[in-house]
Amino acid sequence: MDDNIKVSEVSQVLKMQLERIDRLVAMEEVGTVLQVSDGVARIYGLCNAEANELLEFENGTMGVVMNLEIDNVGAVLLGAGDSVKEGFSVKRTQEIASIDVSEKMLGRVVNPLGVPMDGKGAIDGEKFRMPLERKAPGVIYRQPVNQPLQTGLKAVDAMIPIGRGQRELIIGDRQIGKTAIAIDTIINQRHNYDHGDPVYCIYVAVGQKGSTVASVVKTLEDKGAMDYTVVIAANASDPAALQYFAPFAGASIGEYFRDTGRHALVIYDDLSKQAVAYREVSLILRRPSGREAYPGDIFYLHSRLLERAAKIINQQEVAEQMNDLPDCLKGRVKGGGSLTALPIIETQAGDVAAYIPTNVISITDGQIFLDNDLFNQGVRPAINVGISVSRVGGSAQIKAMKKVAGTLKIDQAQYRELESFTKFGGDLDAVTAFTIDKGQKNTKLLIQQQYVPMPVEEQIAILYCGINGLLKDVPLNEVQGFEQLFLQMVRSNYQQEILEPLRNGQLDDSVTSAIEKVVSQINSGK
Repeated sequence: MDDNIKVSEVSQVLKMQLERIDRLVAMEEVGTVLQVSDGVARIYGLCNAEANELLEFENGTMGVVMNLEIDNVGAVLLGAGDSVKEGFSVKRTQEIASIDVSEKMLGRVVNPLGVPMDGKGAIDGEKFRMPLERKAPGVIYRQPVNQPLQTGLKAVDAMIPIGRGQRELIIGDRQIGKTAIAIDTIINQRHNYDHGDPVYCIYVAVGQKGSTVASVVKTLEDKGAMDYTVVIAANASDPAALQYFAPFAGASIGEYFRDTGRHALVIYDDLSKQAVAYREVSLILRRPSGREAYPGDIFYLHSRLLERAAKIINQQEVAEQMNDLPDCLKGRVKGGGSLTALPIIETQAGDVAAYIPTNVISITDGQIFLDNDLFNQGVRPAINVGISVSRVGGSAQIKAMKKVAGTLKIDQAQYRELESFTKFGGDLDAVTAFTIDKGQKNTKLLIQQQYVPMPVEEQIAILYCGINGLLKDVPLNEVQGFEQLFLQMVRSNYQQEILEPLRNGQLDDSVTSAIEKVVSQINSGK
């Protein structure tokens, strides 16, 4: 054995061993559950917890911090309330409440945490961690709405046009076709998807029956619309916290598509139920209540959600500087994307002046108001033209539709005013009689079957007939038969002369004379 131990060798060995020592002592901040009541836990000991931070309870249930008080933290539970007991330990995750977004989410039904609910296995593919709450893009990073979002509904595309990046409220009583308008809009995006310009759709179902959501998913599958759609479901049986977070999860998925230069449409069905869920959570957290027992920041709840719908500027170097960008999107941002929002609000007996309806009306860029009386008269979709409006969509309408339907909204509003006179009987002068006849026939033309959206070029062709009085010789009860015959003839014989130019926004004399020729052929019975 060699007694001559070299000092340099010893120091080398000691140095190597010291380098291997992990100097970072892992510290976890752990708290204790003081009290659990109706899906809300009060926790002691998490002094450094942040608002909206995810917490993990010892049984694996997750929660989100909502109240930061002097000696405790109030958190909402994202799972069954009875699974968390007093005395459980809770640890911080040091992560803001987020959802994992992936391209493979398309065609799936998930809950607001991104967990699949359709029994088709886990969602794979590259995942992007998107925060549920995020600041909306600033004015610098936006541009005006200038591209149409076609719903496939004649009444909407002609009179209340929606543009990509707009927020258009759908409002009305229960069971009069609010969801049907939204589902029709999703189905109508199939054409864009097939032609390589998809509008990715996110349908957020808040507080609905599981069977209702299942029937919506079945309709979308039957129409081939699930290929470009994500469904987020927080059913009536789910905790109030999940119903509160569901619309934010929908906005986060939409923002992923928007910020990567694509177009997305998010439907919140409906925000009345989200407001009720938020009220429930707030009252249990002992926050002060205001009008109708809603908390004081109920307006801010909906304004910060809907403000996230935007048309992003088409200048790449500006878009890349977007405010509050999640780390996962840095280096992936593309300009020119959009997120369009169609929030739905349910009214009680047509009262649009109630608290939540007036809040959301003032936040959005227009509303489609559905009327119970019109619905009962058989007008579907039952849109009340008088108080429905689109404040920014007009600049996104295609030229041909703008030219044809420019006067339709005011004509229909005038007809509704004059309609009441006809009930008294008596003789009408020729102008009034013509206005009423035209109004009745246009109303019939605007009636449309559910889940049968119509391409915009066909809408323009048939509306041209109604608006220019070409139906004056067609009896009222035969208007819909005329429409079917007209569209049949145009599709089979006039693709080049009528439909192609209209698709490209051209409406010139050659197109209008071709339309008039078809009408005269039908009227003469050829």
